[in-house]
Amino acid sequence: MPVISFASSKGGAGKTTSTIVLGTELAQGASVVMIDADPAARLFRWSQIAKLPENIEVIKSDGERAILDEIENASLRAAFVLIDLEGSASRLASFAIGESDLVVIPSGEEQQDADAAVETIAEVAREGRARRRKISAVVLFCRTNAAVKSRLEKHIHRQLVAATTVLKTELHRRTAFSALHNAGAGLRELDRSEFNGVPKALENAQAFTVNVIDILLDELGADADAA
Repeated sequence: MPVISFASSKGGAGKTTSTIVLGTELAQGASVVMIDADPAARLFRWSQIAKLPENIEVIKSDGERAILDEIENASLRAAFVLIDLEGSASRLASFAIGESDLVVIPSGEEQQDADAAVETIAEVAREGRARRRKISAVVLFCRTNAAVKSRLEKHIHRQLVAATTVLKTELHRRTAFSALHNAGAGLRELDRSEFNGVPKALENAQAFTVNVIDILLDELGADADAA
């Protein structure tokens, strides 16, 4: 079953939010285990706020000595395994990246985020060389403006597009995405009378999910051709 890690060498890049968005969307048609491997435990706290769909399970990792077993066991009982990693390099992050079929690297359109994304791309490449296999990685732009971008934002966007694979869909700066951390569950469970822009956020989340699935299918096709 596909293992997807969310990684960045910078904290606050959007790993937990993008994990929640993808996990709750995938759960509309598949079983999902989400592993919180960040000591800050924001994903696990989110999971305790409201009742989750029955096909979502969120576990808090017991650390680097346990993460490989946690990933293996999760893969046996779910169609998708999502891992929210801490915002720094660690043995735990290396182990998780090494087991991943895809690494999603969230980044804002700020220079610090872009620099961190490039560092994380290099880390994924090192893990792939160490394991003598390709580990796919993509940059996901988060907290971006849905309307006009500034000159600096356009420059940073071009910089990352030139350096690596970037998802076509961005997760825009939306109240509904931020609200998930306080309300719990997914976008479909948000009270639309209380939170603005839920339909647009849901449309954004669905496009993001389709992009990720397309990449996974492309990778499976490439592996089959290589075999």
